[in-house]
Amino acid sequence: MTSPKVPAADATLRLLTLLAARPDPVPAARLAAELELPRSRTYDLLATLVEHGYVIHLSEERLYGLGPAAHQLAGGYVRQDPLARIGRRVVETMVDEVGESGHLAVLHGRDVLYVVEERAKGRPSLVTDVGVRIPAHLTASGRAILAGLPPAQVRALYGRTADFSSRTEVPGPQSPAELRELLGRVRSEGHARESGEVTEGFSSVAAPVRDHAGWPVASVAITAQTSFGATARTGEKDPTDRLVEAVTRAAAELTRRLRGRTAPTT
Repeated sequence: MTSPKVPAADATLRLLTLLAARPDPVPAARLAAELELPRSRTYDLLATLVEHGYVIHLSEERLYGLGPAAHQLAGGYVRQDPLARIGRRVVETMVDEVGESGHLAVLHGRDVLYVVEERAKGRPSLVTDVGVRIPAHLTASGRAILAGLPPAQVRALYGRTADFSSRTEVPGPQSPAELRELLGRVRSEGHARESGEVTEGFSSVAAPVRDHAGWPVASVAITAQTSFGATARTGEKDPTDRLVEAVTRAAAELTRRLRGRTAPTT
């Protein structure tokens, strides 16, 4: 049974999510525009959040940013580490099934932060160890999450060419337009891929893990020492299909364990 949406709570959480995605404090007018809320309602929400410490008002600059209470929430989440506790066994099962290394990552600003890393037996170590951060637009893990976010949030993260970087000679998206096109393909296919953009000679596939509202809270990925996208010989199944199927099942199982939804509520 679907719980009824509470408009005030929904708007408050969307406002906090948008502030958390921005690198700097934001004017109230911009928040109202990006959230498609009346300015008066936006100011009322901000005033309440300021009173409780979740938002801070920089009056001289007329800007709003996250306050100390929001930091306390984040610290509590990190200490309890529920996502990693729940996700570790799911990733282990997936790795045992396919014989390739797997990981669980969350979005942290414009980076992905790896919270679980399980190396398959006999496979080389990876750069995606627990605690490592890598630019999200280059990774399958990051693309799987970004593709499920509201466009305004993606624009807030990647609004300029200067927001893009490279790690190897294999280029990832280098502009907002290229990223939008790539994320459109990810949404259409239901999973994300990268090949050689994080580490030369290694490729990854990833699928999103969704929360109770259907938004991507993390992603599950498999990394293998291979080149994805190569054409399989006639009559043979694409060798990466089994990895896509495995990572999709694992993401769906973790979504179920988190009591998540398969798509955002509208």
